[in-house]
Amino acid sequence: MTDVAAIILAAGLSRRMGTNNKLLLPVGGIPMIRHVVMQYRSALSGPITVVTGHQAPQVTAALEDLEVDCAFHAGFEQGQQTSVAFGLSKCPDAEVVLIGLGDQPYLRAEDITTLVEAHHNADPNKISIPALDRTRGNPIAVPRALRPRLTADPSRPGCMRFTRDNPQLVQRHDLTARGFYCDVDTPDAYALVSNEEDALS
Repeated sequence: MTDVAAIILAAGLSRRMGTNNKLLLPVGGIPMIRHVVMQYRSALSGPITVVTGHQAPQVTAALEDLEVDCAFHAGFEQGQQTSVAFGLSKCPDAEVVLIGLGDQPYLRAEDITTLVEAHHNADPNKISIPALDRTRGNPIAVPRALRPRLTADPSRPGCMRFTRDNPQLVQRHDLTARGFYCDVDTPDAYALVSNEEDALS
């Protein structure tokens, strides 16, 4: 897709996974972060920025030979919203930027395409969020005009607070694909993914 960029957050400490960095655990025979980034790369022709932090060299190595830019966020321990702000500062300009997570192994390229199409077919001047009942999904689609506003208040950067504070600038799309709503934070969650590795490869 033309003029759509993506920021993929891959900087977290992965504390709930124990001693393992969840992004480096295998999904379909390759590291989870590589599996996820490949879905974005298959769906998009625009730039992809991967925000790294915890174990950045290993995460970067897992993405070797993929057409992406890895940007190390030195303040990654300050929380995900600072990684969003950092990613926005590094991501090239585009009509739309998708902001997603590196631990969504069920997300497929066609899901990403569906979200972008839903965004363009609705109000392209609003932020688009996948939603299923009351569950909010990822990635979200942010139009160019609203991108600066996500970091306008340096004490409260990022997507979550902005979308909650400005509901009039948000549109929710009834998208049912599992990949939007399933991330991997715990060993139990990863065990479920492992049981489905053949389907994900």
